[in-house]
Amino acid sequence: MLFPGEGITKRDVVDYYRRVAPVMVPHLRNRPLMLERYRDGIDQGGFYQKEAGGHFPAYIRRVEVPKEGGVVHHPVVDSEDGLVYLANQGCLTFHCWAAQADRIRQPDRLIFDLDPPEGGFATVRATALRLRALFERVGLTAFVQTTGSRGLHVVAPLVPGSDTDEVLAFAGALARVLAASDPARLTTEFRKAKRGGRVYLDVARNGYAQTVVAPYSIRARPGAPVATPLDWDEVRSTRLAPDRWTITNIFRRLGAKADPWRGMAGQARPLTGAWGRLESLTSSRAS
Repeated sequence: MLFPGEGITKRDVVDYYRRVAPVMVPHLRNRPLMLERYRDGIDQGGFYQKEAGGHFPAYIRRVEVPKEGGVVHHPVVDSEDGLVYLANQGCLTFHCWAAQADRIRQPDRLIFDLDPPEGGFATVRATALRLRALFERVGLTAFVQTTGSRGLHVVAPLVPGSDTDEVLAFAGALARVLAASDPARLTTEFRKAKRGGRVYLDVARNGYAQTVVAPYSIRARPGAPVATPLDWDEVRSTRLAPDRWTITNIFRRLGAKADPWRGMAGQARPLTGAWGRLESLTSSRAS
């Protein structure tokens, strides 16, 4: 029983991942993963796993990733079989890298995690829309998803080429521009005690070896919410909540509309041009 309050069992979770695999696997393919596993239910606590188990079958690839003092052999899921196997091992949530396995230091996604203050989701929605507009001004295309937890992720696909440090630096610069435009509501302050009830523009997930929750992953929270890609029109709706879609209602949504992140890679843009536009934008504001 993984979700005792809802009566959701491990079998239900495995069946969910089997059904959602055609939509979810394309978002995981060729990416190192970190697994969030719960063997005895969400009330009993879980653990994170980066190293692929020696017993994992051959259809779950391993990618060797350097770390300080050694390497990690991350699992990679390229198929329904791999996704279902790991779900059967108690993996509830899949966290993926922003880079692909064959270009581990060249991210192809730029990620903002919009972390709300208590009861501040309306501000998060407004912030996501403002961030989208800023992305467009620097020549990037923004996509958005609920986290299934508290906030929203805003993601821009990149043409690989810039290294992790440069992507992280660009994300930080963009966050500072956005925060400066509305310092009463937005902040880049890492320390929670100093955020003062403002939305935190978190760009740390762009760093090397950082991960972000994968689309259509179940979260270990009451109700079994699912991280769900959105259309931008949905972000404008006051009905939106970060945990609106769950293991029990997500397939009604998928049956009614296509995955909003389908074709994301075709919208990728190089970071070099975005840097130039951001510098021009900040220069014009300063003058």
